[in-house]
Parts: sequence; C-alpha cells; structure tokens
Amino acid sequence: MKAAYAPYTLNFITPGGTSRGVMTTKDTYFIKIWDESNPEVYGIGECALFKGLSAEDDENYEAKLQELCRNIENDEPTDLSTHSSIMFGFESAILDFSNGGKRIYHHSPFTEGNYRIPINGLVWMGTKEDMLTRIDEKVEAGFHTIKLKIGAIDFDQECEMIEYVRRKYSANDLEIRVDANGGFTPEVALQRLETLSKYRIHSIEQPIKPGLWEEMATLCNKTPIPIALDEELIGITNPMMMMELLRNIRPHYIILKPSLMGGFSGSLEWLRMAAQFQIGGWITSALESNIGLNALAQWVATLQPKIPQGLGTGMVFSNNFQSPLYQTRDYLAYNPQFNWDIPELNWIKV
Repeated sequence: MKAAYAPYTLNFITPGGTSRGVMTTKDTYFIKIWDESNPEVYGIGECALFKGLSAEDDENYEAKLQELCRNIENDEPTDLSTHSSIMFGFESAILDFSNGGKRIYHHSPFTEGNYRIPINGLVWMGTKEDMLTRIDEKVEAGFHTIKLKIGAIDFDQECEMIEYVRRKYSANDLEIRVDANGGFTPEVALQRLETLSKYRIHSIEQPIKPGLWEEMATLCNKTPIPIALDEELIGITNPMMMMELLRNIRPHYIILKPSLMGGFSGSLEWLRMAAQFQIGGWITSALESNIGLNALAQWVATLQPKIPQGLGTGMVFSNNFQSPLYQTRDYLAYNPQFNWDIPELNWIKV
C-alpha cells in the first residue's frame, strides 16, 4: 500500500462567529491510500484538525501524518489514540478504498438516494440584527430546528433576540438549541440558564468551559434546560475516563464530533457508554469539507437518527468540493447520480 497527505485551507463565505472568536479560514488535511499496481483507485479521508480545539493541535501534527503514511507503506501499526482527527481520516480512507475508491464509506439507503438525514440550521454569532436575519432565512429555507451560537455579545441582547424569535415562532414551529461554547462563567451560568428557560429552549451546549467537572455536574443537576456536553469530551479517549466523566457529570445529552472524539470507533464507544446512563445525543460536524462531511453523513445514516443532527455545514465554505451531498429543507441527502469534483491537491509523499 502507498499513502500520501495534502494540506488544504477552506475559506468561509461568511465569517463564523463563536464565543471563542471569528473564523474566516479553516486549515485541514487529507490522506490518500492506494495500491501501487492500480493508483487510479484510491481511498481518501479528511484529517479534520480544528486548530484551537483539537486535542492534538501542536507543532508535531504533520509529523504524525508522516509517521502514519510511512507505517501504511511498511504495513506497520500506528498509535492514533491521541490524534482523533487523523483517526477519522484514516478510518474514512480505509473504508473508501475497501469499497472501490468511489467515496462510498457505508452502503445504505442514504447512498442510494432513498433516505434523508434530519439536520438543524446553524446560525453563527453576530450582531443582533444579523442573527435575526439569518434565523428568518433558515426558517424560510424549511428548517424546524436551529442552533444559535451565544455567549460572546451582551447576554441581555441575546435574550432580546431569542425572545423576539420565540414571539415570532412558537416552540411547536421552531425548536431552538443554543451553544455557549463554554462562554458562561460558573458563577453566572445557572442564573443565565434560568433566564433562557423562559424561551422554551430545547438544550444548551457546553454552558461553561470544559474541565470543571464538579461545577458542570452541579449545573446538570439544577438546570431548568437540558445540558449537552461538547468540548468536554474532546481529548478523552480512555474508556475508564469516558465512563467516569459520564457517571460524575450526568449530562442530558452528548454532542459527538468524530474528528475530535476518537474517530468513528471512539464515537461509537461514547454512544455505547452514554446509553448505559440513558444519556441521549446527536452527531455534528467539526466544519469538515464535503469529503469529511460525506464520510460523516454516511456513518450517521447507518444510525438512522430520529432527531436533527448538526450536519448542515457543507455550504459555509467558498472553496468546498462539489459532491453528491445536498440539502433539501431541513434534511441532508445524497444524489448517487452526481459526480465528485475534487481538484488536484498538493499530495506529499514521505
């Protein structure tokens, strides 16, 4: 087997604002594997590093990719337990190659065009006026569930915006999820959750920063709004630690991003353990390109989710790749008649 990797920079159409800052670009990597006797058939996966968030974000990242490529060629194993994004890309590339190098990772009714995945609409943080406009656009596009990024602008303004939205759209017409990205301090978090509860919020993701297990457990016990853990799970791949976190914090939901949480295999382990505590959850992207989103969506489709997933991110980049994925109202679908258009990338062989 041969292997190579390629860096790529994705450009946001509209800057993406969260409580951590505003993103205009996102660097990512791709890995390709093939048999030297037939190089036209290759598997490709996305190593979707999320700078500033991925646990493996350091100066040795490309060295780990090079190590993996060398080990693939030498038929030797690579320890990827601390490199979730590379695990995600490697698992995807292997699945793609095993299925003939056609960007089919899991054969299912989804890849046949006979199943659609329910998704939520994502509204980036911005000014109150900008966010209200984006919310209306999502509703007009057919979304019944939206996710609002909060926690950076004035909290009173955010509440005014949510109150306005709730007056305009009832809870039966529009489900609202909010994501604070750890933007609240423990001292004010419960008070803010009590304020938000007046607007019939479905759930809030990561109200306080990760690592504060005792404070988060107290919040989960007292909150009037169901809490979903997100960043809290990043970098935890040891099964004993995973179980300890769930047992101690007891969240209502977990949000899984396979490229940040151990790849597909690690995410399945999180789901299995969460089920033991009757903890629900859903899957979201980590702002992958359509290559990573395609692999992610095909995996999610095998789970046949009943509630909206966070997979509506394929249209946020100006230089994304044309793919069979498309959105129709609040669903993500796959058109098997549509061909991929992936330009020649700067592949690096080691």
